[in-house]
Amino acid sequence: MNQNTIIDRRACLKGVGASLALPLLETMGWAEAKENSLLKPPVRMGFMYMPHGVIMDEFWPQNAESFLTSPPPALDSLRPILDQCLLMKGIAGVPNGPYRGAPHALELSTWLTAALPDPDKRDEISISISADQIAANVLGAFTTLPSLELATMPQTWKENQAGLNEAYYSHCSFRSPTQAVPAEINPRNVLNRLFNKDEKGTGQKPKGMNPLDRSMLDLVLGGARDLRRTLSPTDQRKLDEYLDSVRSVERRIAAIELRQKEAALEKAGVRSSRRHDSDSPPIEIKIPEGDKRSEYMQVMCDLNILAFQTDTTRVCTYIGSTPNGVSYPELGFTDKHHSTTHHNNQPEKVKKVAAITKFNIDQFAYMVNKMANLREGDGTLLDNCIMIWGSGLEDGNKHRRENLPFIIAGKGGGSVNTGRFLPNVKGNQGDLLTSLLKCAGVPTDRPVGIATKEIKEIYADT
Repeated sequence: MNQNTIIDRRACLKGVGASLALPLLETMGWAEAKENSLLKPPVRMGFMYMPHGVIMDEFWPQNAESFLTSPPPALDSLRPILDQCLLMKGIAGVPNGPYRGAPHALELSTWLTAALPDPDKRDEISISISADQIAANVLGAFTTLPSLELATMPQTWKENQAGLNEAYYSHCSFRSPTQAVPAEINPRNVLNRLFNKDEKGTGQKPKGMNPLDRSMLDLVLGGARDLRRTLSPTDQRKLDEYLDSVRSVERRIAAIELRQKEAALEKAGVRSSRRHDSDSPPIEIKIPEGDKRSEYMQVMCDLNILAFQTDTTRVCTYIGSTPNGVSYPELGFTDKHHSTTHHNNQPEKVKKVAAITKFNIDQFAYMVNKMANLREGDGTLLDNCIMIWGSGLEDGNKHRRENLPFIIAGKGGGSVNTGRFLPNVKGNQGDLLTSLLKCAGVPTDRPVGIATKEIKEIYADT
């Protein structure tokens, strides 16, 4: 390697209106690293949500001793990295208080705020800044995007439980007590943002460019070839793997777009053709009933990974689904998630809820397992992240909130003590969020929501 070649961490590959951030290479330093300091990748935080709680017997390990060797069925896909995971039983949710009739408006809106909406301002947003945005206010100072909010479903559900503003039903990120942060459901738009590509609000490529014939990555490969010649063999391999990953994500997005577009044309009685797909405008990307939700969710998970890998953002929130009637035909049944959770202990319904829970955890596992296989610094990308999967209800059957399910994956740069199941933790979700922010190096001048203490069992130095 040419020892005189030092690349700025914010360097990009550029070409004709597109730019692509680079992964961490040996010759790079982080934006906030002091001169001559040792390379230490930053900590990132990711949050992934599923509504309606879990089936307890399928989710919680039998005991602390069996966690690593005999995990429960819901966690089976996490087996390769259980030593990098932490489970804690005993995290209480925010008490419903005056909102007994609004379990689903509260489960998502309180998940990262750990606070109740203002009962005197029910019809407007008045809650608390969420933990992800607290992190973004600090960690976002070093990145292009302070935070990235993703969702699988549009945030347009119309319901006013207990007179609460409908935004509470489908948002978990709040930039301030009065401002909900919208999430992006279109993977093409997310990819454009990661490429720093100006689409003038359309979410589309410049006129005349077919996304299936000429990818954005093709526009920057010339610069990649020039850069490659200056890199060590290790960095060359890392750059090649990274570019292959970006191209794979873009092609999968294009395939989803084309498949949905052709289905819409056929439904309208128009014969579709791959050769002339530009004849009709692209439709909004969404998951229709019967489509493969796992494919869509994994693309969004890969976009989260790319955002972290390129240090485009260090905070990402992904709402896998919201409590508004989603179904999972991919699992072999079309029952709505919400109605199925009111199972009244009927074995067939319990089995379906368990399958839905496992499906959602499998998508989280897809993401964190992949992160565990991406080298970064002296370890892996997952080593330098705190990834949280969870739900705002303990049990959808009775809307309980006393024992919320959370999975924490990643060592947070060495700040989190993983590879454990703690069956008797005493604390609430505000305590948990406050403690995780501390692990990420985010100072808090006040507790998050209802927090009263730190959960010190999380910390690697205790």
